[in-house]
Amino acid sequence: MAKTALITGITGQDGSYLAELLLEQGYEVHGMVRRASTEKFDRIEHLRDKITLHQGDLLDQRSLVDTFRAAQPDEIYNLAAMSFVATSWVQPTLTAEFTGVGVTRVLEAMREVCPEARFYQASSSEMFGKVLEVPQTEDTPFYPRSPYGVAKAYGHFITVNYRESYDLHATSGILFNHESPRRGLEFVTRKITWHAAAIKLGQKKELRLGNLDAKRDWGYAKDYVEAMWLMLQQDKAEDYVIATNETHTVQECVEIAFDQAGLGSYEPYVVIDPAFVRPAEVDLLIGDPGKAERDLGWKPKTTFEELIRLMVDADLELLKQ
Repeated sequence: MAKTALITGITGQDGSYLAELLLEQGYEVHGMVRRASTEKFDRIEHLRDKITLHQGDLLDQRSLVDTFRAAQPDEIYNLAAMSFVATSWVQPTLTAEFTGVGVTRVLEAMREVCPEARFYQASSSEMFGKVLEVPQTEDTPFYPRSPYGVAKAYGHFITVNYRESYDLHATSGILFNHESPRRGLEFVTRKITWHAAAIKLGQKKELRLGNLDAKRDWGYAKDYVEAMWLMLQQDKAEDYVIATNETHTVQECVEIAFDQAGLGSYEPYVVIDPAFVRPAEVDLLIGDPGKAERDLGWKPKTTFEELIRLMVDADLELLKQ
């Protein structure tokens, strides 16, 4: 019997890679999409005839129950969220509704319709924020520094609560930054690789950035969705940090990207713009994925340099069209 999986946020970066992985594993894949004024299905366009889409919304309990009844999932991956940290400062209560309370609605719907299913919650390294130890593990206390981080901490703890209170197979993956050619253009790595390609092709003149010294633990989204799937194959639901255990600066990202684009030095093209500096910067986010390696046999396969170079190549291809 093929398993059935339901992915909320299937049109996002992670959702599209996860859908591909699950289809390869022989799953029947369902996705939940929001009825938006602008439908954006470009990341899953190539999968449209292989998956079943349902209209639902994390703000609407009824729609979640209806979606779960229709899909009858064995596994639920809750990837839908208001996912961009900067926007969370502009829309803090909406972020709380989607990224925090929305998780409770999904868990409630699961409890009502398919309590035997297995549940994955997309937690985030942004929950660590002003970090209390380096590197961060599953036991590091949270100190979020943005409305997004605070909402994610709520989503994380409500998942733990439902696991312990209702005996649900509910897991949180605490994923550190993960990027790909499908990353949104508002995220700094993709902003850099896209601009490097655009400048190379004469379509743009400059790249405006905030803090070049900001450091992150950056991995490849395609590697990270594999970890999500592995978590739900375990007999016991537990939480896992998924990271590379190394950090790189925004400046390193820029250097590699401009090198890959064949531009030489980035200095003539990069403008430092205070508009892009966060109200509260997170400190040294660096994750220790030791538990994931021990329990899941998971390790990142793609280095930071390989990731940035493959993203630049993809953006050069994209912009040449």
